[in-house]
Amino acid sequence: MKQRILVLLLLLPLTLTLAISSDIPEIFAAPEYNLAAPESWWDEVNLISRLIMGEATGEPFAGQVGVGAVVLNRTRHPQFPNTVPGVIYEPGAFESVSNGLIWSGTPSAVHYRAAELALNGWDPTYGALFFWNPAKPVSPWIWTRTILTQIGSHVFAR
Repeated sequence: MKQRILVLLLLLPLTLTLAISSDIPEIFAAPEYNLAAPESWWDEVNLISRLIMGEATGEPFAGQVGVGAVVLNRTRHPQFPNTVPGVIYEPGAFESVSNGLIWSGTPSAVHYRAAELALNGWDPTYGALFFWNPAKPVSPWIWTRTILTQIGSHVFAR
C-alpha cells in the first residue's frame, strides 16, 4: 500500500504538468530574467495560481494570464518588491490576499496553466502594473493610471 501511494505521489507532478501543458497558445520565449529558478518554480506557479483563482475566476483565460502578468511586471518595476511573494503579499495590494480568498480553495488546472504562461512570458496586458474591476468600488487614485487594455471585466493599466 505504501509503495502504491509513493508511486502516485511521484507521478502527480508529471500528471499536473501534462494537464497544464495542453492547448498552450504559441508565445514568444521569455527573457532569461522572467523565468523562475528551478528550485522555486513550483512555489511561484502555485502562489500565482492562487492569486489568479482569487482575483480572476470567471474571467476570460487571457484575463487570468493578465493577472499573473501584472504580478511579474511588478517584480521588474522599482516601485514594487522584486519577488513574486513580495508583490503578492504587499499589504493592500490584492483584495483576495487581504480577505483570505486565495487560501479558500484549490486552483484548477486552468489557473495553473494561466500562471505558467505568465511565468513563461505571455503578457496580454502590454506591461500593466495594475488591474481592477470598474463595476466595483475602487480608490479614485486608480483612475489616474494610464489604461492599456480591458479583458473581460478587468481594466489593466500602468
